[in-house]
Amino acid sequence: MTTEAHVHHPNYVKVWAILVVLLLVSVVGSMSHVRVVLLTAAFGVAVVKAYLVAKNFMHVSVEKRWVPYLLVMCLLFIAILFAGVAPDVMKHSGLHWTKNPANQSAPSSAGAATKNE
Repeated sequence: MTTEAHVHHPNYVKVWAILVVLLLVSVVGSMSHVRVVLLTAAFGVAVVKAYLVAKNFMHVSVEKRWVPYLLVMCLLFIAILFAGVAPDVMKHSGLHWTKNPANQSAPSSAGAATKNE
């Protein structure tokens, strides 16, 4: 005879209410002009909301033990990709190169109209 383990399901209404409160915190925080509050509201709240959704709605906590490790590894690879690409993308010049389109400005329409006359 097989016995099934009882899985505790979270209170979805409570999780939804927490997500709504975090949404309001992120909206109010984005209206702030203080950079630390803005970044904390944007990224801190987003991380907490992603954790709550993954834990409660995607049922990661009741999956096999390797699934959370796989999720952490995916996030680690995203961080490594960002760390490897960001220095090249965010700079406009380097040791032996310059990003020419970043240095050139687009001609204004007013200046182009006077040249044609």
